[in-house]
Amino acid sequence: MADTPVEDSQSLSQSSDLQQTTETSNEFLVAWRLWHEEVERDRTDPHGFLSVTGMFWLAEEPQRIQGIPGEWMLRDGRAQVLLGPGESLQTGDEITVEGRYVFPRLAPEQGITMSYDDIEIEVAARGDGIIVRPRDPQNPLLATYPGTPAYTPDPNWQVPGRFHPFQEPRRVEHGTVAGYEEFDRSPGEVSFEVEGAPQRVLVYGEVRGPFSLVFRDALAGIETPAANRRLTIAPPAEDGSVVLDFNRTRNFPCAYTDFATCPLPPAQNVLTVGIRAGEKLPVEGPISRA
Repeated sequence: MADTPVEDSQSLSQSSDLQQTTETSNEFLVAWRLWHEEVERDRTDPHGFLSVTGMFWLAEEPQRIQGIPGEWMLRDGRAQVLLGPGESLQTGDEITVEGRYVFPRLAPEQGITMSYDDIEIEVAARGDGIIVRPRDPQNPLLATYPGTPAYTPDPNWQVPGRFHPFQEPRRVEHGTVAGYEEFDRSPGEVSFEVEGAPQRVLVYGEVRGPFSLVFRDALAGIETPAANRRLTIAPPAEDGSVVLDFNRTRNFPCAYTDFATCPLPPAQNVLTVGIRAGEKLPVEGPISRA
């Protein structure tokens, strides 16, 4: 049998490389689409953030909250509701409560859910106070949600980085879109490079990961949400190397509703470069407070 011509061997090799590249690219796109579909399913849950109809800070003075029964108040640091004749609520374990109900004392960021018909009522500790957020599946914001646009997925936005652990995890104070301060636990920093510009950011979580990155980039308010975005980073390898797949950057609830208490990024995580990857600024901005 005659030897295969050199030109034919090169063509076969190039064709094989192209096929492999195409298959890898298709797998990458399919994986990204599946991820984003899951994000959207979570976002459009009947009792997800798009169903929140208001956020009410409790005070000693009893207040009525539109759409749900009872007079709501804060006494001795605990939420209470006084239900009138014919009014009732269901606890998470489906126990009907009537009259006066005193909620357990809540730890920071802890919450309890009650229900009234199809409406879920979130009672949660935020900052130094307690909030009540009704979640109604019939909320117009949920019913008219058009989906979140995103940048075209690009493997080049799978950026290599390195995790730099602190000697001891640090308690990091940062602001929130609701105007109060809160704390998160940071095990260290992650360094990486974008467009030739070195970056070094704080991450939250445990030393072994995975990590949560809260950041704002140079396109904030133009192409991406003005306040923040978030990215989950897989646990580091033994040598500390990580991959930041910015294609999987997602928006916080505050990009869609004013009834959110999302964290703001620490100053170190406000990037001077644009991250054209992941979810973009929603089609419609946040709704106004009632």
